Amino acid sequence: MTSEPGPRGQRRRDQLRDFLRTRRARLSPEDVGMPTAGRRRRPGLRREEVAVLAGVRVSWYTWLEQGRAINVSAQVLDAIAGALRLTEPERAHLYLLAGLNPPRAEGGRDDRVPAAMRGLLDAWSPRPALLRDRYWNVLATNEAARVVFGDGDDDHNCLTAFFTNPRYRGVPAHWTSAAPAVVAAFRADAAHAPGDPGFGRVVDELGAVSPEFAALWARHDVGVPGPAVIAVRHPDAGELSFDKTTLVPADRPDRYVVLYLPVPGTGTGDRLDRLVPPPA
Repeated sequence: MTSEPGPRGQRRRDQLRDFLRTRRARLSPEDVGMPTAGRRRRPGLRREEVAVLAGVRVSWYTWLEQGRAINVSAQVLDAIAGALRLTEPERAHLYLLAGLNPPRAEGGRDDRVPAAMRGLLDAWSPRPALLRDRYWNVLATNEAARVVFGDGDDDHNCLTAFFTNPRYRGVPAHWTSAAPAVVAAFRADAAHAPGDPGFGRVVDELGAVSPEFAALWARHDVGVPGPAVIAVRHPDAGELSFDKTTLVPADRPDRYVVLYLPVPGTGTGDRLDRLVPPPA
């Protein structure tokens, strides 16, 4: 736990105390496979039982639950989360109350795209839209995105496309000015999960085929992902410019909806309407 001084730090420690007490009170020894010993004045697990389950000293857990300003590691918080049978949102809440950044939720890769999400992408047509994961791998696109960017729903990656797709490279001045910011944004995303092999795989594979990416990655620049202008050269429609906005679904914070709007005054909207007729 970080020793944040003043009233704000005390409020956080008070919330941590109450949170741990309520999580402990909702469990019984039977819930966690422990024998019930004697009569209990209060429902729930005792502090010493939580300490045993988490593998920490009773005195240390008592200090934590009392809201004292003590040092705590991510490993210990994970052990306490397991002992108290916390859900992923509760585990993240525990980290925040302890003054640490919550880790990304672990689990098997799930690339399934709900029908409602596919419907959202399709409804955005004739403007391009796509769904990507944390590694910038494309999970789904609408028809406009496939026509404009020339890719599909196969195993693909937005960063790799930016460096290898000739449609992006077809607007050299824009590409050259945008490339450092694109790489810096990817590094900022990767920084949230140091050592994650998914990010490392993208970097290694792209670095092997793109010296330009390798050189920019070696600069260690970090930027804030945000709205950007994307320009491509379509073989039939010519240069197309889009304002790109990324949204995060509340129920899937590891998914990102990327929406593209024609930049006003560039003629992109008119050419896009001819290229991808809106649904009847």
